[in-house]
Amino acid sequence: MFLTSAFQMAARQIRRHGMRSALTTLGVVIGTAAVIAMVTLGRGTTARISDEIGKIGRNLLFVAPGAPRHGAAHGRVTAFALEDARAIAREVRGLVAVAPTAMAPVLAVYGNNNWRTMLSGVDHNFLVVREWTLATGRAFQAGEERSGAAVCILGDTVRGNLFVGEEPLGRSIRVANVSCEVIGVLASRGRSTMGEDQDDLVLMPLLAVQRRIAGNQDVGAILVSAADGESTARIQEDITRLMRQRRHITGDKEDDFAVRDLKELADLAARTTGILTTLLAAIAAVSLLVGGIGIMNIMLVSVTERTREIGIRLAIGARAREILLQFLIEAVVLSAMGGVLGIGVGLGGSYLAARALELPFVIDVPIVIIAFVFSAAVGVSFGFFPARKAARLDPIVALRFE
Repeated sequence: MFLTSAFQMAARQIRRHGMRSALTTLGVVIGTAAVIAMVTLGRGTTARISDEIGKIGRNLLFVAPGAPRHGAAHGRVTAFALEDARAIAREVRGLVAVAPTAMAPVLAVYGNNNWRTMLSGVDHNFLVVREWTLATGRAFQAGEERSGAAVCILGDTVRGNLFVGEEPLGRSIRVANVSCEVIGVLASRGRSTMGEDQDDLVLMPLLAVQRRIAGNQDVGAILVSAADGESTARIQEDITRLMRQRRHITGDKEDDFAVRDLKELADLAARTTGILTTLLAAIAAVSLLVGGIGIMNIMLVSVTERTREIGIRLAIGARAREILLQFLIEAVVLSAMGGVLGIGVGLGGSYLAARALELPFVIDVPIVIIAFVFSAAVGVSFGFFPARKAARLDPIVALRFE
């Protein structure tokens, strides 16, 4: 019964001083909203990065020539050979596919249109490891790969810039100095998290690129797709051991190649984003403390204004703990109201920001609950001192207060 009347009195006091109550809760609203917005956007960024890495290919390992720490700038890089990729496919267990690649920047020309893009010499396994589908057309046939036929598959960006309002299939374009027939168009993947246009490329059979454009048999990189359930760490070790043997690297000599697990990059990106999100949320939580100080200040003012009322209640038999509880409930109601409004503002603001930044809108329910509980705890923490001051008033002194 007392709690019901205490809540009713708290609500009456808040309504009586509506503007003051609104300004008092503003700090809690801002703090709660900022925490929720920062965490929600952080979760959305992590989800976006994971999605982008998933577009590159699940369980994908990237094998590239060059020392993993120093790279090509610090010495001559020995390229891979096609037999290296075949050896990985033959001797490393637990793989779905292995795709050797050779890349070169080229000028693609069709009629009066031209476009600078990246040419990738690949085989049919490239679409498998990258989990890339075709929007139209077909993939390379085995005979075309063996003979190095002059056929190509276009990325959507290249298609859009070369073929304006035209169907590209069956047409011939010039890539560098080679005329090739367009047999397919890749499904669009858009830009990556780093802003790279994933659709700005042309695919040709690997042998065609090596013989007709590069003029050598080098393989620039090897993409490896691990089967679901297989340990990519184990596969990474097996590939490293095999390539050291094939490249005659013994003892403590440093590798002249690198085997990178994209899952590690995804985990690193997730950890980095999580740390930044936590840091920003902690900074935003300072606003909650500022809001709590505001609540304590206003409650002290309220105690001073209602000193005679407190004296009367004490004089007619109210106990000190009832006075304490009354003012404590009023502080908690104020902070809880701020928490509820802050949750609404935070979710609404983060939704609009996620739409503007093209991020997934991911609600972290535990953080929402924690933010509300913390806002209520602010009311208890900062409302206790004014409430205790009210409960300790001497009834005679309070009745004499003007």
